[in-house]
Amino acid sequence: MTDQLTTSAQPAEPAGSDGPAPPGRRPSRLLRLPKLVVAGRDLTLETGFAVLLVAFVAIAGSTTDAFLTEGNLTNLLKQMVTTGLLAFGMLTVILTGGIDLSVGSVVAFSGIVAAGLSAGLPVPLAMLIGLAAGMGFGLMNGVLIARFQLAPFVVTLAALTTIRGLAFVYSETPVAPEKEGFFELGSAVLGPLPVSTLIMLAVFLVGGIFLSRTPAGRSLVAIGGSAETVRLAGIGVRRHIVLAYTISGACAGLAGVILASRVGIAQPSVGTAFELDAIAACVIGGASLAGGKGSVRATFAGVLVLALINNLLNLYDVQSFWQQVLKGLIIVAVILVQRTGRFRTAGAPNLADPGKARLS
Repeated sequence: MTDQLTTSAQPAEPAGSDGPAPPGRRPSRLLRLPKLVVAGRDLTLETGFAVLLVAFVAIAGSTTDAFLTEGNLTNLLKQMVTTGLLAFGMLTVILTGGIDLSVGSVVAFSGIVAAGLSAGLPVPLAMLIGLAAGMGFGLMNGVLIARFQLAPFVVTLAALTTIRGLAFVYSETPVAPEKEGFFELGSAVLGPLPVSTLIMLAVFLVGGIFLSRTPAGRSLVAIGGSAETVRLAGIGVRRHIVLAYTISGACAGLAGVILASRVGIAQPSVGTAFELDAIAACVIGGASLAGGKGSVRATFAGVLVLALINNLLNLYDVQSFWQQVLKGLIIVAVILVQRTGRFRTAGAPNLADPGKARLS
């Protein structure tokens, strides 16, 4: 994939010319927000996010004394873990042109299963079972979508209600783990950072390498651009789609286990609208819901933006209902900005050779 400056209009060909202008000619008109290309990479989004994050921190630090306290910053790092894990899983699915609306319900089911089984099983095994449950639901979604050619929206919407119902079938009331070891994953710290935050950072790091450096990861990106072209190139589209949804389910299962460990109680009703946060982080990061375009780094920046917004709204005592309204407006606003071409990431992957595709 080659990074290029995007123009608002293609320059007209001179009269009598034999073809388009030479590739080296600089476009005469640029977008109002030109791209910054350094070492072949488009840095418009990354620069914008850096400015936005600095502005958020400056506003937060100047308007409330509680923001820069050690306790609040530690809580901020812990609270962003759930959204971060869900956002990475969602990005993997969105890159293929799909969507996963079931992640919030998977969070609830995985958390309550891990908490419930921890009473009779070793804590690590109970948590692994919760994680495996999330992975299994993702695998189920992927098979239904890829094998039977069902719409991702319909399949994951059905899974949202089905898995939520299974969580209530397992336990209609919250489950409070009895073993102290269950709480270590969500409360332990390593140096200045919580262990759960380090796990999320590791997922983004390893996941970013997977998506940009491995044939399977680059194929996921290329599928979102043109699944038929990828199929003609001899790549198994179905198994890669199943892989994407399995990754999303595994991330949701891990998020559910960590959340139950951090909060100290698992509830079958938890996770409502979590999918909105995950989608918002991806869209804010420039991912196209049509597939084939997205950025791991920008998605992580979107997670940071949402975490700061949530933290500030909590410090300002804004009701949770208004917080949901704001998140929805953010998604709409960013999509409108992307549609006008202000924040365009680099071009589409090289579908003729999916092995060379990489994230923008």
